[in-house]
Amino acid sequence: MNKNSERKTKGRRFSPWTALRANFLTGLVVVAPVGLTVYIVWTAIGIIDSWVLPLIPEKYQPATYIGVNIHGFGLVIFLIFVMIVGYFAKGLIGRWMLGWGESAVSRMPIVRSVYRGLKQIAEAVVNQSERSFDKVCLIEYPRNGLWAIAFYSNEAQGEIRARTAAKGNVISVFLPTTPNPTSGFLLFVPERDVIYLEMSVEDAAKLVISAGLVYPKDEQTPRLEIDVA
Repeated sequence: MNKNSERKTKGRRFSPWTALRANFLTGLVVVAPVGLTVYIVWTAIGIIDSWVLPLIPEKYQPATYIGVNIHGFGLVIFLIFVMIVGYFAKGLIGRWMLGWGESAVSRMPIVRSVYRGLKQIAEAVVNQSERSFDKVCLIEYPRNGLWAIAFYSNEAQGEIRARTAAKGNVISVFLPTTPNPTSGFLLFVPERDVIYLEMSVEDAAKLVISAGLVYPKDEQTPRLEIDVA
């Protein structure tokens, strides 16, 4: 190492600004996720309150008795209302009323499209715990030689399986986008072209969200050596 390199290294090592910068970045990594999470949750509760509280008679609102509205009171009322609706919807009368309401909505050209889309989203969220991604894999995308992280979804079924029978066992994978892993592409890939990884879905999601900056801490996971020759 020459003298110039040694001088630069010493400057970086003993500079007070370097220490302050490192402390600031470390604190930012700790504070930013917590602060943003609290802000988003607090804002979401406030939005629900602004929707629900105007529907509650004034004599039942906390402001009537203590002078101020309790943040989150509307959210509690909303959750209780949803649970009551769910309880009655499981009964015979509730199912009949739900079917009658859906048949009425299906006759409205624009409203039915919006309703069906929102219903599919709600059902997907509710069923997420029952059917979720449990395997992480690598696929060559968007061309050979470039690798992308994907989540194993299921084996191809029906017409797709019949049309791709010559390719062997074909599976469906979800390819998330960075930095928003909730959007992406549904791809059907021959399983022989897929490399399964040992990392968890959570670690893979962190890797995608961080654009490759946050890797799993498990040092025992074997490194993949890809021969490009």
